[in-house]
Amino acid sequence: MSYLTATTLDQALSALAAGPVSIIAGGTDWFPTHGDRPVTGDLLDITRLPELRGVSQTAKGWRIGAATTWTDIIRADLPAAFDGLKLAARDVGSIQIQNAGTIAGNLCNASPAADGVPPLLTLEATVELRSANGTRVLPLSQFLQGVRQTERAQNELLSAVHIPTPPVNSHSSFVKLGARKYLVISICMVAVLAEVNDDTLTDIRIAIGAASPVAQRLTTLEDHLRGCALGDVQNRMTADLIQSLTPITDVRASADYRLAASATLIRRAVTLALKGVI
Repeated sequence: MSYLTATTLDQALSALAAGPVSIIAGGTDWFPTHGDRPVTGDLLDITRLPELRGVSQTAKGWRIGAATTWTDIIRADLPAAFDGLKLAARDVGSIQIQNAGTIAGNLCNASPAADGVPPLLTLEATVELRSANGTRVLPLSQFLQGVRQTERAQNELLSAVHIPTPPVNSHSSFVKLGARKYLVISICMVAVLAEVNDDTLTDIRIAIGAASPVAQRLTTLEDHLRGCALGDVQNRMTADLIQSLTPITDVRASADYRLAASATLIRRAVTLALKGVI
């Protein structure tokens, strides 16, 4: 086994092009997944690459570097539309995990219970994939293919997350259900981004995680709510609009419980998002 520490992005891309290598940033998911098994392959540490760290505003929106930690995101000066992402960041493990864990690691680990995914879906995030051969950008929903499965090729590095400028009058929320308050893997979680103009819900985006193999936007429910008067929002959120969910059963909860909990969490998250814009 070789432990490679890249000091430049070009070094990292060259190492990826040279052969199979596992990418490590915070390593807060990667190492626990391996447990007591010996590490046999090569590791590439990208933690200290300055090109991959930080949150910055661009002409089209915002860029979050791959090695940006959850603590970095919590502390960043971002508009209200990012409040849901910040709430999710505060739910990623302990403070120590938030200090070390990175946004790219959360996405590349591709767990159905990855806290960062639902709010990023509501922000319509895209991921930037770089290799020695060039760069490509994919919607996050296309990047995530299944449990522990992504569209990242072996020679590619997820270098950044891009978020288009959110609607001006928008606010967001994030609600998570677990067996306890802290240090818990989600049973179910919901993120919402809502835009209100003149007492009308002009736009809404709802994403749910840990209730199916891949976190997803609830587009049928969104379409049903978009354009309605604020006073009618709760009445329009009927259970039949989330029947497309295919919750998983695991040690934390049954599929039936997750489906019932999803309806409650959606109502809570929508209510919290609307409180921020009314």
